[in-house]
Amino acid sequence: MDKNKNDAISKYMSYVLRHHPQDIQLILDNEGWVDVDKLVENARKYGGRDFTVEDVFHIVKTNAKQRFALSEDNKRIRANQGHSVEVYLNLPAVKPPEFLYHGTAERFLDAITKEGLKPMNRHDVHLSFNTETALSVGQRHGTPAILRVKALEMFEKGYEFKCTANNVWLTEHVPTQFFERIALQPKKGM
Repeated sequence: MDKNKNDAISKYMSYVLRHHPQDIQLILDNEGWVDVDKLVENARKYGGRDFTVEDVFHIVKTNAKQRFALSEDNKRIRANQGHSVEVYLNLPAVKPPEFLYHGTAERFLDAITKEGLKPMNRHDVHLSFNTETALSVGQRHGTPAILRVKALEMFEKGYEFKCTANNVWLTEHVPTQFFERIALQPKKGM
């Protein structure tokens, strides 16, 4: 599958599986799952999108960010995280590493330093296990800024963390006393 088509289908799947399943008459179950066949059928019927079940399997397998998961029998699909629609991912609470990272844009720092990290239109704050991923996320929104979150300290004070199948860490809120901005490292050779 060509990269442009792959990217377009992946973005569309994110849109409907995370935010707007109703746009193509999809009903996600409580954990965000929907039949793969129904996704393909409804995307064609109501969304004017033409892709196949094989295209969906290819995207799940090759997507660098591993945004989607298939059920064990490969009949159902869901987004791993990032939902703005009500779903319960049924992830266990786990002990985080000492530090996790959050990528954002410089323009959001004033609000973040006053209110902490909040989920905004999602269910949870998304955290990365490394600065590279956080930088990639921050760059999508403008001039990037990286925050180091004292995850283990938060956990020890009773905050809950969950980790998705694609290693995105989730928590409900990060108060200001548990993070600090860190300097971006210049790329080698610059």
